Amino acid sequence: MSLDYQLLDVFTDTPLAGNQLAVFAASERPLASEQMQALARELNIAESVFLEPAREGGNVRARIFTPLKELPFAGHPTLGTAVIVGASERRPEVRLELAAGIVAVTLDWSGKAPFGRMVQPQPSWRDCEFADRAIAALGSPRLRLEPEIYANGPEFVIVVLEDEDELAALVPDLAAVLTLGDYGLYAAAQTAAGWEVRMFAPAFGILEDPATGSGAGLLATHLARHGLTAFGQEIVLRQGIRIGRPATLHATAHDIERVEVGGAAVLVGEGRFTIQRAV
Repeated sequence: MSLDYQLLDVFTDTPLAGNQLAVFAASERPLASEQMQALARELNIAESVFLEPAREGGNVRARIFTPLKELPFAGHPTLGTAVIVGASERRPEVRLELAAGIVAVTLDWSGKAPFGRMVQPQPSWRDCEFADRAIAALGSPRLRLEPEIYANGPEFVIVVLEDEDELAALVPDLAAVLTLGDYGLYAAAQTAAGWEVRMFAPAFGILEDPATGSGAGLLATHLARHGLTAFGQEIVLRQGIRIGRPATLHATAHDIERVEVGGAAVLVGEGRFTIQRAV
C-alpha cells in the first residue's frame, strides 16, 4: 500500500514556522479509521488530514486526526487542506466536507503565500465548572476574565490573562491539564500588537500547539461577548512564539453566529508511506 502526502506549514508565510499539517491524497483502496489514526500517530504532528471523494456537494471530503483522536473540525487543517485542494486551478473558494459540516474557505493567491479565510462552525459556550482546577493547572496566573468553555468542534477552556508577562511565564502542569478531560486549555493576553495565545492539549496528543485556528475564532467571540473587542472587529493573534514556531492568525466574530479565521499556508515537503501489510 502506497500513500502519498504533502506537508504544509499553516498560519505562516514562512517555511518551518507556524503549525505543521500532513494532507494525504485519496487512496485507491479506502482506509479504515483505525489506519488513518495509526498513520497520524506515526507522523506525530499536530494534525493529519485524509482526503476522500465528496459526498455532500463539497469539493472533497476531509477527515482530521491528531496523534490521539479524530476531530470534527480544526482550523489549521481546514485552511491547509483548502490550499492543497485549490492550488492546481488557483480556485477562489474551496468547500470542504468535514464531520462538523461543510466549511467554505476563500483563497487569495496574489501574495507571498496563499491566504485563506474560513467561515467556522457556529460557536457555543458555557460556564466552566472546574475553573479553579484549570487555573491551578496553568500555575495560578492573574486573570482578566474568568474561564469559560467554548466549542466549534473541539472544546477549549479559554482563559484571558491579566497581561503578556503572565502568559510568557506559564509553565503548565500538563498532567493536571490532562485530568480536566477532553479539552484544550487556551490562554490569551493582550499585547501592544494585538493578542498572544498559547494552547495546551495533552488530551489531543499536543503538548503546546503552534497555531490553533479553531481556538482563534472562539477567542474572537469570547472577547467580543465580554466587551474587550467589538463584534465585527478583526483581531490579530500571535502564537507559537514560545516554542520556536511563530504563527499569525486573523479572527473576526461578526456576530455570535458568523466567525471567520484567516491566515497563510506554505507547502514545505512531500512524502510517501510504503506499507507492506495492513496498518
